Amino acid sequence: MTLPEPDPPPGEPARPVPAPAAGGAAAGAAGAAGPQPVLVEDHLERRIRQPIDLLRCIVSCVELVLLAVVGLVATATTRGVETNIVEASRRLPYTALAAARPTALFALLILPVALAGRQLVRRQGRRLLEATATGVLTIAAVSVADTLLRRGYAVHLYAAITMSRPGASHITPLDAYLAGVVAYTTMIGLSGRPRWRTALWLIVGGYALVNLAALYATVLSLLITLLAGRAIGLGVRYAAGSMSLRPAAAEIAAALRTVGCHVTEMRRVPPVGAESRRYAATARSGERLDVCVYDRDQQAAGAVYRLYRLALLQDQVSHPAPLSVDRTVERRALLSYAAQAADAPAPRLRALVKAGPEATVLALEHHDGVTLAELDRSPTDAELSRIWDAVGLLHAHRITHGALTADRLLLAAGGRALLLDLGSGDVAATDLQVRLDLAQLAAALALYAGPDRAADVVLRKAGAAAVAVVPLLQNVALAPSTRAALRRRKDILPALRKRLLAAAPGGEVSPVQLERIRLRTVVTLVATVAAAYLLAGELARASLGSVLREADWRWGIVALGLSALTYVGATWSLMGFVTERLSFTRTLLAQLAGSFVTLVTPAAVGGAALNIRYLQRRKIPAPVAAASVGVAQVVAFVIHILLLIVFVAVTGTAGGHSFRPPTWVYFVLAAIIAVALGVLAFPAGRRLLRARLAPALGQVVPRLLEVAQQPRKLAQGIGGTLLLTTSYILCLDVCVRALGGSVPVTSVAVVYLTGSALGSLVPTPGGVGAVEAALSAGLRAAGLPGAAAVGAVLLFRLLTFWLPVPAGWAALRYLERRQAL
Repeated sequence: MTLPEPDPPPGEPARPVPAPAAGGAAAGAAGAAGPQPVLVEDHLERRIRQPIDLLRCIVSCVELVLLAVVGLVATATTRGVETNIVEASRRLPYTALAAARPTALFALLILPVALAGRQLVRRQGRRLLEATATGVLTIAAVSVADTLLRRGYAVHLYAAITMSRPGASHITPLDAYLAGVVAYTTMIGLSGRPRWRTALWLIVGGYALVNLAALYATVLSLLITLLAGRAIGLGVRYAAGSMSLRPAAAEIAAALRTVGCHVTEMRRVPPVGAESRRYAATARSGERLDVCVYDRDQQAAGAVYRLYRLALLQDQVSHPAPLSVDRTVERRALLSYAAQAADAPAPRLRALVKAGPEATVLALEHHDGVTLAELDRSPTDAELSRIWDAVGLLHAHRITHGALTADRLLLAAGGRALLLDLGSGDVAATDLQVRLDLAQLAAALALYAGPDRAADVVLRKAGAAAVAVVPLLQNVALAPSTRAALRRRKDILPALRKRLLAAAPGGEVSPVQLERIRLRTVVTLVATVAAAYLLAGELARASLGSVLREADWRWGIVALGLSALTYVGATWSLMGFVTERLSFTRTLLAQLAGSFVTLVTPAAVGGAALNIRYLQRRKIPAPVAAASVGVAQVVAFVIHILLLIVFVAVTGTAGGHSFRPPTWVYFVLAAIIAVALGVLAFPAGRRLLRARLAPALGQVVPRLLEVAQQPRKLAQGIGGTLLLTTSYILCLDVCVRALGGSVPVTSVAVVYLTGSALGSLVPTPGGVGAVEAALSAGLRAAGLPGAAAVGAVLLFRLLTFWLPVPAGWAALRYLERRQAL
């Protein structure tokens, strides 16, 4: 059926559309004499959201925040700049300054009126109405911001913006009308109109200079005003959408005709790759084509995600994808020509042409078939082999695909396998990029054929080189659609790794670091800054020097001995839950090395990783090592909770002593209980909890049962855990006594058990900041004066956390030289 072209957007000239043919016979007759009418089935959008608007809005918001931070932090510098401007303005004649301000204001009033007349002449009344509403909205929002900045809670930010002392209120922080004009012109859009854009910046620049000279504004307030207006204008323009200037299907067909590709039918189909539109086309010769259209309004589509990946991953893992449409098309054309030269099974590029100034069109040959994602059955081994061979032919010429997802693997007629949408790969690819391509392919095949059959294909085709794919089977290295599918089937990737690792000598491969920076590292950094702030508050109450001078050195020696005893307990705990024989000395050195590792990793994370590595070096398989360390951690957690319950009960029944936790503790406990109940109340929460706990329990429980068959080992593990916890409790108690305090040991136990639990939850190195704050608050709640509580905690942390660090570094270096780590 032939559908008419949609009406043009309001204010836009109508596009010429060739008269549709009445049928196939008429179309064939018309083809002999002149241009043949095109059968069109299209659905052009009237309004579209341009990704570049969202990207610019985000950048403007970031710049806005940075300016506010600079104003707060670099007050002296900004005030110096403002002083220079004031001094320069005093040299200007008063009459000239008095006349300039009304002139600049009048020009700023005339500009929106002139733009409004231009829009009305062009019959773009709807865009003018939207721009006016956006300007009014911006004026209202900035006026509200002005009111909020005058409040007491924003006094420092107000002072930074206005360059005035706190309490001064004679300067308006932001210029609401100027922000409204900027948002108004942003909504209209002056791109491609250099004269209007130049006039805008000249008028705004003159208005800004006059207000600065007259001391009605500051540099910071004007910059924030301009950015606020731009951010609001871009945000509204993205949310409301812009009028579409995309060429219609008939115009695209006409553009293809200029390069000898005579199209007689165009039918809109859903896009697959980075293109914004795709058409199923038929040429005059009867050949079917896939026409991919890259519209300029989709420039920077997905840029935020790509920039995030670029910052997160190494360059070869996530190369900087082009933001412009032209660069995207050039990249895809280059890959298509490279695949064609390599005789790789991929659709051939038939035409590449521009359709006016707003779109670029690629026409590729069409192949009938079904993609792996559309297959209603499990693929056969022969089909899996053909897919792997197709990718291998591409890799043989150092070309990668870059996005080998199931919807891009086509099983065509005649038993062939084709690779669709070559637009994300590389030419002259490195070994790492080739291995990443294979890892993505292996994960995609495992989703649809199962991990065992996918691993069989990888091992059969790649041989010993298949092991090199294993370290790259990480979620962060896979395509978004594959990652989403693997989140729903969490067992696929571990099973695939395990099956491939079985072919590796010793069942171990070297890990590959793909990320520049991990999300955990960012969270740790933020938490560390907050912890440093808490620690600084504690240090303000008592300096470490005064604590050392006032402490009784005899109790200090006892506390130091108890700190050393904790490493003996940790050693026995690990040795007890490992059925293999371990050297006591080397295991003790490994625990001591953990004190250095904990300095740069979150509590209870670095030590566990170091123990697993130590056990692997002792020829213990990686799964067994992880299970052994997991058993030790689970037993330690259970004993920790049991001891906390016991000591809380004992403290509550003891007479003569009261232990009153701060009020905020009850709110925290209530919040934790509410979150736990909320998770358990919904099936999705229970499934998530089960998915998190089931793999760990699946490793820990069998190992625990194995250890339980050796009572001596079990007693050693539990005894080491008890010795570790008891030594820490007594060390804290002795530190309290070293500073002349007196608190029941049961209360000290409750304080330590609670504080260490909080420290393990907060992702800071060794729980710095959180442990100090929690222990200090706990000791004060137990009745110890504030200064004495802080001093005892500082002494405790010095002996148990900071003092062992040099010895831990030496132990780590020794074990590394001995290849024990």
